[in-house]
Amino acid sequence: MLVTGSVIAMLAVVIGAFGAHALKTRFEGTNYGETWETAVKYQMYHALGLILIGILQFDTLLGTQSIFSTASWLMVIGIILFSGSLYVLALTGIKKLGAITPLGGLCLIAAWLCVAIGVA
Repeated sequence: MLVTGSVIAMLAVVIGAFGAHALKTRFEGTNYGETWETAVKYQMYHALGLILIGILQFDTLLGTQSIFSTASWLMVIGIILFSGSLYVLALTGIKKLGAITPLGGLCLIAAWLCVAIGVA
């Protein structure tokens, strides 16, 4: 998860820069720039979360590798569903994608709950 989190964090920087520069004029006069920015923020926050989980998985004293594995996969799925749906929404304007975003949010919430259980 250290590698996965690092790659997802790197992609957040690239995607954020792409939105700020290449898509700047496309987003003018709409709220889609804010939507893009929200997607990038959540992607970065949870990439850092994946790195944290990767570090926690090295702590053999916790002995809760399974819960951290579950947390990491929930976080990856949550990033894809939450940020991914927002990216596509911002690019296409298809509002029905808003129905997918909360599912990603639920995965992210469940992932953090798993982390809390694992460290408790």
